[in-house]
Amino acid sequence: MRAFSIKRINFSLREMGQAIEDYALIGNLRTAALVGRDGSIDWLCLPAFDSCAAFAALLGGPKNGRWLLAPNAEQCQVTRKYRGESLVLETQFETDDGVASVTDFMPLAARGDRADVIRIVRGIRGAVEMRMELVMRFEYGRITPWVTRREDGISAIAAPHAVIIKTPVAMRGDDFKTVADFTVHQGQTIPFTMTWYEAHADRPEPPDAEQALHSTESWWHSWSANYKGHSKWRDAIMRSLITLKALSYRLTGAIVAAPTTSLPEIIGGSRNWDYRFCWPRDGTFTLYALVNSGYRAEARAWFDWLLRSVAGHPAEVQTIYGLTGERLLIESELPWLSGYEGSLPVRIGNDAFRQFQLDIFGEIMDSLHMVRKSGLASRTEAWALQKALIKFIESAWKKADSGIWEIRGRERHYTHSKVMAWVAVDRAIKAVEKFNLDGPVGRWRELRDAIHKDICANGYNSARKAFTQYYGSDAIDASALLFALVGFLPATDPRIKTTVQVIQRELMRDGFVKRFVESDASSKSEGVFLPCTCWLADNLMLMGRQQEALELFERVLALRNDVGLLSEEYDPERKRLVGNFPQAFSHVSLINTAHNLSLGESPAANRGN
Repeated sequence: MRAFSIKRINFSLREMGQAIEDYALIGNLRTAALVGRDGSIDWLCLPAFDSCAAFAALLGGPKNGRWLLAPNAEQCQVTRKYRGESLVLETQFETDDGVASVTDFMPLAARGDRADVIRIVRGIRGAVEMRMELVMRFEYGRITPWVTRREDGISAIAAPHAVIIKTPVAMRGDDFKTVADFTVHQGQTIPFTMTWYEAHADRPEPPDAEQALHSTESWWHSWSANYKGHSKWRDAIMRSLITLKALSYRLTGAIVAAPTTSLPEIIGGSRNWDYRFCWPRDGTFTLYALVNSGYRAEARAWFDWLLRSVAGHPAEVQTIYGLTGERLLIESELPWLSGYEGSLPVRIGNDAFRQFQLDIFGEIMDSLHMVRKSGLASRTEAWALQKALIKFIESAWKKADSGIWEIRGRERHYTHSKVMAWVAVDRAIKAVEKFNLDGPVGRWRELRDAIHKDICANGYNSARKAFTQYYGSDAIDASALLFALVGFLPATDPRIKTTVQVIQRELMRDGFVKRFVESDASSKSEGVFLPCTCWLADNLMLMGRQQEALELFERVLALRNDVGLLSEEYDPERKRLVGNFPQAFSHVSLINTAHNLSLGESPAANRGN
């Protein structure tokens, strides 16, 4: 079964730069690459998601590293698809002289000290003149390696990195690039393999391309067959699940928010963040998506990563961690990169790890509650940690914080943060009530009631008839769409209903939902936030407005690119995807809303039970 319908596109292979939606994803569960519609791999970090990029043309230009493999033609018609329910990409190029395809994939590595990228050119019809251009630049486009010719290809080295390129095609050096011109005829197959390894290690043997293709495709098809859901949107759900799996780090169970850094929320702007890390905030949503789809092993691996990462003093819990739970994610800028379409700065690391974000405690407690309900954890697992977290929240809930959107600057009493503090206490009470765990439930009930009363008194603006962004504010924030989903108030509560109405009136652009509107001009040009749009659909469904929810969800589905991928945001004015890509949270939200609408009742409806 084809996972997503393909589109036929006519464009010039000589065009410089590509839209974010022009990219497809391949990966090996430790890192991932972005392959452009023009046949160029423009982004690849080796050997892990958060490692330095060897191909960084995405954030600069060809001189910063890429691997182009495409017809040597001015004009070309292109169609592409994933091969069934897999992460094997097939791009077909049609020129005046014939048709050729390029199959791109990354075999799943048995070890972490090597990574392979395989590209197989096949002649479909006629004879197609092809061009291969390899620009290897380590350390985010900064370091040019020493290249040596080999009998079956080339090797490139600049410690700590080493690469072997193997192919039967004759390659040559050209101005610090490696290039090749060749013709592929009907029925002919020409492989290219790239193997990265540690420069101090013994040179590994490159894989057999066809055998690796068979085993990789078989693995993905076997994994996809474990899907347990029933939905008319199965294809969209499966492509999102495959994407989510591709963004998982096999060694630890972590799931990165995206495989990229510094793809802008506003084209030409400075809101360019590194998303190659893991946010516990996404936890409960991710667990719902995995468990409701039948992927309990992945859910358990993610939960284990979460427990290891947040272990320690509650005051030191972070909103963002590295792939193995690293906490020091110091942010810096790369001045030699010109940025995606001039969007500067290009950042690596993420200083959000320094922020105090109160809501994270609610997300952690909600995740722990969910895994107990699902039978993924024992009754007592992590209970001591949870009690320590609640003890911290008893005083910390009154503090100002940086909020769900990680706004840099003044801390405030964000309403969503207070609601998630309420969630944390509520889930602790549920653990005692439903799982017979020990705890001062009487004191916790008093605390829960006090937080609830405080939010309703200070977070709800009766003049605006809406929950606002922070206490004493008139500003509207789409995070309020989560209040019914986490069980703070039922979706039928008049305050929730009017809040949704205000959000629809003030935060919707071209039928999608923005996060919020600030007073500065930059936020006004920010794209719509796709998870928020899914949250609105969930709220509409819980309110009994099923048809509106369906129509809104179909609009989100229509934003996917030709191979079914979504970024973080969408720019309604430019009609383009923006933000880091592909975005795990967008795909998680798609999965959950599809399941919710298919069932006719959201799991969120009884989330706090």
